[in-house]
Amino acid sequence: MNTATVLDFAAHTPVQNKAIPVRHLAFNFDASQADDKFYLRAELATAYFEALSIFLTYGEDLVIDTARHHRQFLTDPLLKQRVTALIGQEAIHSKMHNEWNDVLAQHRFPVPLFRFLGSKVFEYGFNRFPQPLKLSMMAGIEHFTAVLAEFMMKHEDNFFETSDAQQRALWMWHMLEESEHKDIAYDVYQTLSANYPLRVVGFVIALITITVLVPFAATLIPVIRKPSNVLSLSYWKDVKRSAALIFGREDGVYGSSLSHIFDYLRRDFHPNDHDTSEWLAYYKQRLLDPKTGLLAPYFVREFTPGLQA
Repeated sequence: MNTATVLDFAAHTPVQNKAIPVRHLAFNFDASQADDKFYLRAELATAYFEALSIFLTYGEDLVIDTARHHRQFLTDPLLKQRVTALIGQEAIHSKMHNEWNDVLAQHRFPVPLFRFLGSKVFEYGFNRFPQPLKLSMMAGIEHFTAVLAEFMMKHEDNFFETSDAQQRALWMWHMLEESEHKDIAYDVYQTLSANYPLRVVGFVIALITITVLVPFAATLIPVIRKPSNVLSLSYWKDVKRSAALIFGREDGVYGSSLSHIFDYLRRDFHPNDHDTSEWLAYYKQRLLDPKTGLLAPYFVREFTPGLQA
């Protein structure tokens, strides 16, 4: 990494540049309590999150493998520790979402089909990319999960239109940790590469995957589960509402976050330019308080990886 890159990278003052913990949870999902319209009572919008749950396990595995590969080239002990924590958090995300996906399969979600497709796309596609591109993809994927996390933390009430406490806790915990480690992949990329055109390529791949391919898969879910939806007027009304909930410019998850999404294309962008420290502090209290936290019934333990010279 050249001097100019070092100076540009150091110009940012990260607000989250500290050690983070790895948390173990046990949700013990109850299939009888699963709500297939948990996101604001919208069937297709919920299907988007369920499709994301299925496919993101493969994305998280890519992040884990890529982070492990590049960790050995880092010399900053703190950044190295943070990468280890990122790997731990993502591994538990993948495990918990796979357990949730097994519950979805019991509710006629096409989990086996999507797992087959996801495994093939990654096995014969993304996982065969050269390491510099995979590192760029890792940074791009983590940017989109940071955008999603910030939106959800600012719209907490969206999680409370459902009585499905376990699914709510799953997503709120996931959003907390995605925001908590949102800068790590980017810092690794800037430290080891800082190639701007390649960063853009990783962003475009993540953009297409998360805002095109996953929504397309989601549109298949309600029809697969209930073919008569094709002829249902109420379902098509749901489609219109769901599209607004995900892509609407006013309140849509991604539609209202366009400026945040494309801010990534600034040459001097850094994830911590979008300061979520106050939201993180609130969310940690909301979720992790031993007595009143929403995660208290599922919390097992946490540990923080040590620094290594």
